[in-house]
Amino acid sequence: MESDVLNPASLLPGTHIGPWRLLEQRGRGTYGVVYRAEPAEPRAADVVALKLALHPGDARFAREAELLSRIRHPAVPRLLDHGQWQPREGVSYAWLVMEWVEGTPLYEWAQAWRPSSRQVLQVLARLARALDATHSAGGLHRDVKGDNIRVRREDGLPFLLDFGSGHHVGAATLTWQPLPPGTSAYRSPEAWRSIRRLSKRSAVPYPPGPADDLFALGVTAYRFITAKYPPVAHPEDEDAWLWRPEELAHWTARVSNSRCLPELSALVSRMLSPQPEARGSAREMAEALEQAARSAGREADVPLFTGEEPRPAGLFPLPQHFTMQRPPRPRRWPWFAAAGLGGALAAGLLSRSEAPQLAEQEEAKDAGTVAVGDSALTAPVSPERAPSMWRPITEDLPPKPLPGQRRPDGNGRCPGKVQVSINGGCWTKLSVDQKDCDEKGAFEYRGACYFPVMTRQRPATSSPAERDDSP
Repeated sequence: MESDVLNPASLLPGTHIGPWRLLEQRGRGTYGVVYRAEPAEPRAADVVALKLALHPGDARFAREAELLSRIRHPAVPRLLDHGQWQPREGVSYAWLVMEWVEGTPLYEWAQAWRPSSRQVLQVLARLARALDATHSAGGLHRDVKGDNIRVRREDGLPFLLDFGSGHHVGAATLTWQPLPPGTSAYRSPEAWRSIRRLSKRSAVPYPPGPADDLFALGVTAYRFITAKYPPVAHPEDEDAWLWRPEELAHWTARVSNSRCLPELSALVSRMLSPQPEARGSAREMAEALEQAARSAGREADVPLFTGEEPRPAGLFPLPQHFTMQRPPRPRRWPWFAAAGLGGALAAGLLSRSEAPQLAEQEEAKDAGTVAVGDSALTAPVSPERAPSMWRPITEDLPPKPLPGQRRPDGNGRCPGKVQVSINGGCWTKLSVDQKDCDEKGAFEYRGACYFPVMTRQRPATSSPAERDDSP
């Protein structure tokens, strides 16, 4: 019983955290748990969201508190309080208190309310303004997506939540991975391209910027309008050819949903531009969205959905009339097999094309988050067992082999005595504590850490003149 009392993920109603009293648990992520709370002392104050760290000494909370304290925008919940909870001597858990937003996740709201193009323009404009306020404060959100946006029930206004993956000027780097925290389906083309230049572990990780947040808002908008994701921007994905300039017009938001206003579709395509400079700033995008909403005619008030659409599969599908022959898939890059990229794999390098059978499962998690952020503030509590105090901060073992991973032989065996076969791939078990899996770039499986065994790439057979080794 004592362990439950001390476990941040299973605190009972009435528990006091600083000057706040917990009412009920409402969401949980990898690094934090969200409680609905109220002031412990009677006073005129509303119910609040209290976010409590799951792990002692988590520096992410101090960074999030600092970032939120800098942002002043009505679409971003205000930071009201923060501190440290000490259930026993020598153990301290960080906590934050923010305004409570009672609402519905963006994509669920779209399915239920069937907004028009004008309403979508207004929603996106408000979110772009929130990003502009974040960028003006020297910050980045780094995990803009539908699960981190809530539409308030009382007035239909959207809010940008969960800055747990955020960063700000002057903040210390907490993780050393090739890519920053984020969600794979929302990463920009320039972020994915940077991986090719990170073949050495000493290389500087990719530095995200405001253009990355704007691209993620573009993915969110595309998913918002079409109920499907755009093609993943990873150069190794089988649909990467669709990002060529001559192909972009074939899968715009209007192509996927003919009810979409042309002006809205054009602005979404601008946010999804492969060239960061073409996206402009969040402020410029907000102004363009607001202008389009004001000047649009009656056709902008047609609902984007009829309510009879089939349930989205979560992956990008080509329109039925689009039958262009795909070009051959490019050869894999030699650096991909380097053992040093284990961290990158754990950080989200697995492309969506490599895991089609996960589509329906990942759809519920908004393309499968790999961010350090937590569930949005009004997310329902997962029915699974609450994590222990030392739940590992890592990725679960994927259900099928990673790209370039060694496969077992016909008898289901992997070469050598230290390799084991799991889920169709060969893995090496690491002799480290479970809570240290993330630092080693490993995956968690049945209470242990495993590292993928990658196959050696064959030497290139093309002549030097034919090879492309440009960064």
